[in-house]
Amino acid sequence: MTLNERELRLQMAELCASLFRRGLSVGTAGNVSAKVGDDILMTPTNSTLGSIDPERISKLDAQGNHIGGDKPTKESFLHRAFYESRPHCGAVVHLHSTWATALSCLEDTDPDNCIPPLTPYVVMRVGTVKLVPYVKPGDPRAGEMIAELNGDYTAVLLANHGPVVSGKDLFSAVCAAEELEETAKLLMITQGMRARLLSDEAVADLQRSFAKM
Repeated sequence: MTLNERELRLQMAELCASLFRRGLSVGTAGNVSAKVGDDILMTPTNSTLGSIDPERISKLDAQGNHIGGDKPTKESFLHRAFYESRPHCGAVVHLHSTWATALSCLEDTDPDNCIPPLTPYVVMRVGTVKLVPYVKPGDPRAGEMIAELNGDYTAVLLANHGPVVSGKDLFSAVCAAEELEETAKLLMITQGMRARLLSDEAVADLQRSFAKM
C-alpha cells in the first residue's frame, strides 16, 4: 500500500466520523468513496460512518471488481456512475442527511433544479442538482439514471432517499455535501416566505469565477 493510499484511508475514516458525529449520517446509512490511481476506495457494506477502520476499507479496480478490504457498499453503482461519467471526479459522498432527504420527498421540488441559488456558496461548491426518480435502495437503476445524465451534474438527489455528491477529491466532495445539506435546510425553513434568490447574472458570474471540476 503506497503512502498516498494510506493517507487517503486515514482521511476517509476521519471525514466519515466527522459526518457521523454531526448527524449527517445515522446508523449504517450513507457511503463514501475516493479514487486512488485507477482504483477506488469505498466504505464497506453495513458499516457505520462513525467507526470506519482504515485498514478494512474496500478497494475496487477500475472495472468495479472487489480487490481488497471488506465487501463494498451495496450502492457502489452510485459512485461508479459518477466516476464513469465525470472523468475528473475524485470522490463521491452519499448521505441520508435530514434536510436534503426531506427536500427529496416534496412533490413540488423542481426535478431539474432541486437547490435554487439562495447563497453564492451552493452555486460555487455544488451547482445545479438534478432529482433522480425513486427506485428501491440497492437497485442498480439509480446508477444507470445518474450515468444517463452524461456528467452534466456534480450532485443529484435520489427521490425519497438522499443526496449523492461528487468532487475533485474527498475533502471537496464532503464540503459540497455539507453545503448542499445546509442550503436544503435554508430552503425548508424559508418555505412559504418570499426568499430572494441570486439573479441569473449573479449565478453566471459565480459559475465563471468558480468553475468546478
